[in-house]
Amino acid sequence: MMKIEDILQQPSMPIAGPSYPPGPYRFVDRQYFIVTYLSDPEAITEAVPEPLVPDGSNTVLYEYIRMPDSSGFGDYTESGIVIPCKFGDEKVNFVAQMYLDCEPPIAGGREIWGFPKKHANAKLVVASDTLTGTLVYAGQQVSMGTMGYKHNDMMLEKADAVVTAQQAMVAKLSKTHVNLKLIPNVDGTLGIAQLVAFNLTDIQVKGAWSGPARLHLVPHVNAPVADLPVKKVLGGSHFIADLTLPYGRVLYDYLAVAAAKGAPAQKTMELRGTQRERADLEMTFAAKANL
Repeated sequence: MMKIEDILQQPSMPIAGPSYPPGPYRFVDRQYFIVTYLSDPEAITEAVPEPLVPDGSNTVLYEYIRMPDSSGFGDYTESGIVIPCKFGDEKVNFVAQMYLDCEPPIAGGREIWGFPKKHANAKLVVASDTLTGTLVYAGQQVSMGTMGYKHNDMMLEKADAVVTAQQAMVAKLSKTHVNLKLIPNVDGTLGIAQLVAFNLTDIQVKGAWSGPARLHLVPHVNAPVADLPVKKVLGGSHFIADLTLPYGRVLYDYLAVAAAKGAPAQKTMELRGTQRERADLEMTFAAKANL
């Protein structure tokens, strides 16, 4: 028989082979390809949850990330959208969408940090002279990014630089990232509704390059990356680094705020309760009709 103290020591489900081990999680040779582009300000605003606000630049970061050596998670590739925002006076990156091809980081990412992860097939490869990222969802390609391969070395030191290239890249990668974490209770009500923040640590950048880039997004109902349309591509960046993903922290608790204000969260729970009662009645009537 499983003892209670043993159950409480498990890092994740299922208990007969947990999906992921305890963190923190180390990534070796993690490779980024990021296309920065201008998008529609109204679309950006619609994609950002309050109390975050867009930073006013009207920019979006479209990412392809190759992770060949990830402790606890394995070998996988992901793709998604990040929106530069502000939380109060702090500049942060809001992770709006993520798609990847491996179960442990999907489960762990959603359950621990609230990453908006869904299963899809992302790839990041060098095709001849072109760094190429693609995302396929349910058999349909929904994004393709291309960049000239290693055109401009961002790690070259400048004589008049205040900080080193390594320091500048570490600052870029260690910027606070924020996820919207939503997890229901067993009765269907929200059990967790939070903005969760985290910062990457122990960063060692091995190479970084910039260059011309292009990005093509295709509308798809279940992978709506094209809802943030490309108005103008500003450029591409490509870098490789070793880094650690630590546990995060709660930046904002929607349920706690709603409870402090009074009715909204309770009204939502009551509405869901009414919907469940109606469903139970319908099932009862259906069962009686079959007698």
